[in-house]
Amino acid sequence: MKFKKIFCGVLAASMIMGLMGCGSEEATINTSSTPEEVTLSINIWDTYQQPGLQQILDDFTAKTGIKTELSVITWTEYWTILEAGAQGGQLPDVFWMHSNESQRYMENDMLLDITDKIAESTIIDPENYPEDIWGLYTSSDKYYAVPKDIDTIALWYNKTMFDEAGLEYPNADWTWDDMTEAARKLTKPDGSQYGVAIRNDGGQMGYYNMIYSNGGYVISEDKKKSGYDDPKSIEAMQILETWINEGLMPSLSIMAETNVEVLMQSAQIAMTIQGSWMLSSYEESEYALANIDIAELPMSKSTGERVSMFNGLGWAASASGDHTEEAWQLLEYLGSKEAQEKQAELGVTMSAYNGTSDKWATSSSFNLQAYINMMDNMIINPYSRNTFIWDSENNEILKQAYLGEKSMEEVCKEMAAQQNKVLADE
Repeated sequence: MKFKKIFCGVLAASMIMGLMGCGSEEATINTSSTPEEVTLSINIWDTYQQPGLQQILDDFTAKTGIKTELSVITWTEYWTILEAGAQGGQLPDVFWMHSNESQRYMENDMLLDITDKIAESTIIDPENYPEDIWGLYTSSDKYYAVPKDIDTIALWYNKTMFDEAGLEYPNADWTWDDMTEAARKLTKPDGSQYGVAIRNDGGQMGYYNMIYSNGGYVISEDKKKSGYDDPKSIEAMQILETWINEGLMPSLSIMAETNVEVLMQSAQIAMTIQGSWMLSSYEESEYALANIDIAELPMSKSTGERVSMFNGLGWAASASGDHTEEAWQLLEYLGSKEAQEKQAELGVTMSAYNGTSDKWATSSSFNLQAYINMMDNMIINPYSRNTFIWDSENNEILKQAYLGEKSMEEVCKEMAAQQNKVLADE
């Protein structure tokens, strides 16, 4: 597997979605001091992953006697509730941590330091997971989360629409130019069908992949400079501008009101770029199962590179919880090879434990091998200490290009300027 490391060291910072896990062949957990009446509170934000994760949590309870109570909270409310809990000393016992938020939680001692526990564990070995994922949840050489999963990006397309237009399906030789040509032929003038859709806030599930495949970048390796004003980055973003200006995508308002996966599953768009964590959504759609499939991302015509951004969530525990020992036992089990393999087999998402995602690829009728193939050339999702700040502002600035108020080149330079100000303050 080839990793393009654009971020070095283990200094954790704010960033996008992260994952990991570890384990031995079978997770053997020490339960000698665990009272059976303990119930751990667990918070996540993805309803699609809930059924599979509940099965894994039930396995943990059967092994240890420790009960769990799983709560699913929407993405926006999740961070509001977590922040309120952190300030009031009432965090859930175990919860998902995201790279966008990890730095401030780690630096303020809100997450349980599991460094020594990992060193003593026979189940968790950092060598069994992608190094870049650990970096997301490490601060001052200390570990604060166990990797949950790993994700890559691929192209979803509507086979029926391609058939009706007389087009060959996307393949490994496709370039972004080929995708543009197909989108033109798949877009209907009456607005009933669009060739492609990518939201303005779809960095990892969109234009980041285009930028890096073209030799551009979003942030420099030393995290001191924005790459949006790099000519190669602008050139890649101008592909997106073509889709906007030619009406190959739904309007910004439509995509703001209706998620892209819903547009895809309701036969309103022919192609989109999605993360591997979105599988469960498509599995629940009868239309998707009958009409939609997956291919590798297109490559850059100028570089010949096909790049997938990747990220990962972490399982973290509250530093101030009443059941930190039991919480660690759960983190240790969730990161074990046993639990990671089951996560993959159930189709919950790709797992962080090296080699276990092959089981995920056979969990569905969709061509999940496309996601596995994208692991050949991965780049960790761009981040710095204040990712949330500059990323949110860039999403707003990019709206100007979507609305036709400014050219993509102007917008890219504006995004670079604001991002550089944030990075300078770091």
